[in-house]
Formats: sequence, C-alpha cells, structure tokens
Amino acid sequence: MFATGLTRALLCVLLLQPLVTPAGAAAVPQKLANDGQLLMQGIPPIPNSLTQSLNRYQNIRSASFAGWSEDSRSIYVKTRFADVKQLHRVDFPGGARTQLTFEHDPVGEVEGQPGGGLLALTLDHGGDEFDQIFLLDPGNGLLRLVSDGKSLNNRMIWDRGGKRLAYRSTRRNGHSNDIWIRGTGPGDKAWLACKAPDGALWKPIDFSRDGQYLLIQQFLSVADSRIYVQRLPDGEPRLLAGSAANPSTNIATGFSRDGKSVLFVSNQRDGAAELATVTLDDPPVTRYVPSIANWDITQFALSPDRRRGAFITNENGISRLYLFDPERLRYKRVDKLPVGLIGGLVFSPDNRKLGMTLNSADSPNDAYVLTLGRKPLSYRSLTRWTFSEVGGLDTAGFSRPIPVQYPTPLHYGSGEDAETRVIGIPAFVYLPPGKGPFPVIIYIHGGPESQFRPGFNSEFQLWIEHLGVAVIAPNVRGSLGYGFRFMAMDDGYRREDAVRDIGALLDWIAAQPSLDASRVAVFGASYGGYMALAAAVHYSDRLSAAVDRVGISNFVTFLENTQGYRRDLRRLEYGDERDPEMRKFLERISPLNNVDKIHIPLFVVQGDNDPIVPASESEQLVRALRERGQTVWYLNALNEGHGYARKENRDLYQEATVLFLRKYLLGE
Repeated sequence: MFATGLTRALLCVLLLQPLVTPAGAAAVPQKLANDGQLLMQGIPPIPNSLTQSLNRYQNIRSASFAGWSEDSRSIYVKTRFADVKQLHRVDFPGGARTQLTFEHDPVGEVEGQPGGGLLALTLDHGGDEFDQIFLLDPGNGLLRLVSDGKSLNNRMIWDRGGKRLAYRSTRRNGHSNDIWIRGTGPGDKAWLACKAPDGALWKPIDFSRDGQYLLIQQFLSVADSRIYVQRLPDGEPRLLAGSAANPSTNIATGFSRDGKSVLFVSNQRDGAAELATVTLDDPPVTRYVPSIANWDITQFALSPDRRRGAFITNENGISRLYLFDPERLRYKRVDKLPVGLIGGLVFSPDNRKLGMTLNSADSPNDAYVLTLGRKPLSYRSLTRWTFSEVGGLDTAGFSRPIPVQYPTPLHYGSGEDAETRVIGIPAFVYLPPGKGPFPVIIYIHGGPESQFRPGFNSEFQLWIEHLGVAVIAPNVRGSLGYGFRFMAMDDGYRREDAVRDIGALLDWIAAQPSLDASRVAVFGASYGGYMALAAAVHYSDRLSAAVDRVGISNFVTFLENTQGYRRDLRRLEYGDERDPEMRKFLERISPLNNVDKIHIPLFVVQGDNDPIVPASESEQLVRALRERGQTVWYLNALNEGHGYARKENRDLYQEATVLFLRKYLLGE
C-alpha cells in the first residue's frame, strides 16, 4: 500500500540516499518530481522546449463505454478531464459528459444494477490492484464500500433482480480466488459461495433466472480454462466444459433464455475460438456453432432477455462485429463499421441497443451505440456518442500500420531427429514520411499471452513525429490471435525461442533499404520488458538502447515475490521455480544473471506499488547494472502500479523516454 505521513517522508529520505556506484565513479544524479511522487535517477533535466513540443500528444483524451442508465436513455463512460479516468454520464449523442465520481484513483470495473439503478464499481489504491467494490448512487454521487477494504475484490456480477452481487475475492487467505456473494443493504454481510482450490482463478459469470444456480469460470492458464455450474447456496461446482485430460480454453458467457444450457466460447476442437452451447444435463452435451473462417472470437455478450447476442472476432488484428440469434444459433456480420478495434459490448436494459467502445488508427477510444431491429439479427444504425479530443492534432496524417511477416527458424526434435523449418512472424510497421533509412524502435507487447493490434496509438505517433523513427511491433511466438500451437511455442523451456524472434527481426531490418540497422532500440512493458532486457543480453552488438517498463529481470525472484493470488497462474506459463531443474533454467535465462552481456544504455521504468512485477525486479537490475558501470536511467512512481494511470506521471515518463532515445538512439 502507498506510504503516508511520517512513513512516506522516511521513504523519500531513504530513496534519496547515495546510489551504489563503481569505485571512483561520480554519484548518479537523482531528484523527486510531481510533489514527491516520482523518483528520477540518472535522468537529466527535461528541457521546457521538449515539454511544450509534446503537449498536444499529452492532451489526447478517450472515452470507453461503461454501461447504461436503468431507463436505457443515457450511457456511462470512463474518461479523463483531470489526472485520472472517472465515471461520467452522457445523455445523448455528442452531449456533455457529466462527471459522477471524483476519486483520487481511476475507476475500474462498472456493473449496473438490474431494476435498481445503482452502479457497482471498483477502485484500487495507488495502482496496487487490490480492488475494492463500491456501490454508487448516480443520482446523488454517494459511494458506499461493500467489500472488506483489504483483499482483492473484483469481477462483479448482479443477479437478475439486482438483489445480490457476486464477485471474486482473496479475503479468505490472501491468495485463493474464491467467489463471495452479498446483498446490497448496509447491514448485509458477504458469504463464501465457492471456495476455489489453490492455484486457480474462479470468478462468477451469471446467475440463473430463478437465482438458484451460479455459472462459474475457472482459469488455470491461457490454454486451460473450464466452466462449472453450482446450485446455491452450498452445492458443489459441477464441470460443464473443459478437462484436465484435454486442456482447452472455454470462456462462459451466460445461461440461455430457457435456463437449460450455457453459451460459451471454446477452442476445444483445436482450432480458433468458436461459439458453443452446453446443456446442464449430467453428462452435459456440447454443440458447436460453425466457426468464422478460423478467426478467434474475443468477446461474446448476451442481452438481458437472452433473445439476442453479439460477438467480436479478431480478423488479422482487426475487429469485426456480429449479431447472434441464441435460439437458432445463427449470426450475421454488422457492416459499414469503422475499421479498427471494438470492445466493451453491453446490451441496454430494454434489449434494444448495443453499446461498445471503438477506436481506429486515427481516432482514440470513443463510445458508440448500435440501434437494433425487431429480429435478433437485424439492426438499424450505428451512432457515435462521444467525440474525444486529440490535442489539436491532424490525425488524418498519422502513420498507418503496414502488416508484414518476417521469417524465423523453428527448431523441433532433438539429437538425430532434430529438424529446423522456417515460420513467419506477423508484425506491423509504422513509417515516418520520407525515404529513410530510418532509425527503428522495436515495440514488444506484454502478456506474454497478448497480441499487438493496430488500434489508436498516440505513443507511436509521438515517436514518429518527434524522433523521425520507424516503429515495428512484432507478435512473437507465444502471442494470441494465431492459434493454440503458436501461443504455446514459448512455454516453459522454450522461453528463449521468442527472444530469437527479435534476432530474426533484426536480420529482416538489415535487409530493408528504408530502415537503418545501425540505429535500433527495443522497448517493452511487463513481459515485453523482460523481452527487451533479454534482447539487450543477446543482441547488444546490434542494438543502440533499450527501454524496460515494469519488466521481469529474474524469473525466480519474480515468481517468489509476485502476489500470491496470481503466483500459481504464472508458474503454469513460465515454469515452477520450486522444481530444481526448472529453477536452474530460469536462473540461466534471467537478464539479471546476464548483465555482463548488456552493453547498451537502459531506461528502466517502474511503479512502486506494482503487485504484478514488484519494484524489486527493477531495483535489483538497476543496482547490478550500475555496479558494472553501465548507463541506466531509472524512473519510479511511488503512487503507481503496473503502468502509469496519472497524467502528470505519464507526461514526465513520455518526456524522459523521448530524451533518452534522442541521446542514445539518434545520438543527439
């Protein structure tokens, strides 16, 4: 938790003590910025001219669809008019955004109460991600805490009558992801509805119409998730989809209209994620809806009356929206939508409209509403409800992503049976105007079970305009969106195969006349931060600089220190450090144990309250690099977690990043 009062003052004093430096070396300059909340070590003063030149990019806003008013006439959005995103109400398309929350931290999840008008929402503290659940009365703006105030509480759902709220919580022992249920009254107490086994994340998905059954999602890993149903209040969860014998991804959406089956998304047939239904019979019977050209379904939503559905597909990184008829199991694509990324599907309480968030290469997130027709697959029009500011920039002139594939070797088998073949790694290339050759920033996404997709990206555009660089975003082995086999290609002992994809990308860059292979920097956040560090270990002779944002420096210390509620989930992806052989492997590939191979300047960015990748991961790396006399800039926000949510911190981070890249990538 964030330190306050005397404790915080002592912390700042300790942070300002002389840094460890090699014998005879000058002390590393350091200071506190942003009212003492941002620690800057080794970072030179930011010129006022740089701050002013980036001002337009730093004042881009966005609005994400967050829900509907009870009468279905107004919408709720999350947007920022001050330092962090808060909840606002919009009463008509293009209307003013009326702010409803005024908290120090950004609003997280939002769930509207059926038939009651209250909003359940989550807030953490200083980015620590220990979400607490509050009930908001949008009429008077009053917030009331309904979770325990200490443990992690989120993934909320209401029952159909708005009388009970189910949610995931770690309150039992601090690390088990159980399901709790409580009423809405001030005197109502929460009760443990489903005790989760250690090492799994359980969350509620839906109540049956009569409130007697709870649909439950179990998440073991990105490749193994299962669906259960439980009779309330004290029945045993019964498995409906997924198994240990044949792991697959099964994501529940909700009960059918008649309550006799469950609709979900699955890749059980070893292909793309597709729609399916499963009965509540014992044994359950599964029926699949024919897939759409092998494209993954990324979100599936049902209307309150369960007569309609809608889902989004990921088609080569672009979102497509489809309407779905749950009774006939048919679907129809919604045409003439802006080309970009879609998310946040929410049907209105009256079942007549579908809200969503949409962005494109030249437009940030904004809220849209699709007016539906009388039949499940019919619709009338799409209306844009919010028009977010872009800082006065001409976004029509933004660089557009170019999809490419580059070759990388795939090794399989061993000994005499060892073979190598070439596979293609998908990537998106953003070029500045002109002929080049341009310096390059390689941007590696986090996850690792994630995917870079070509939506609105103001940071890329800022780099392109102010640094004159090309930006390349690869989807290395282990990324989502390209099938189960591709996603599993970096698991366990194959971790460094993904790092080799960066080496293959450097080879590809060297063959492009428009790119300057002598000036390449690598940038990554979270798992992407590990990848940036690993690239610096293996390819320092081919790189100019690296930026590591909240990255893993040592897999063993990461697994030992990440929060208990997520530790076993990460062991399934990276390997179990308690196993001697795996521990030896993880120690061998960890950048912290290979700092002698890093010969390029690094910029390390951290949030002090990060529960996912603890600040100790960055601190031990910075210390080890400085002991070897390496150039390293360090930025640590004391009031942030796994990423910077506050505008003033993001602004200074962006300015320092540009300054770092100007010096070490461009050589200015």
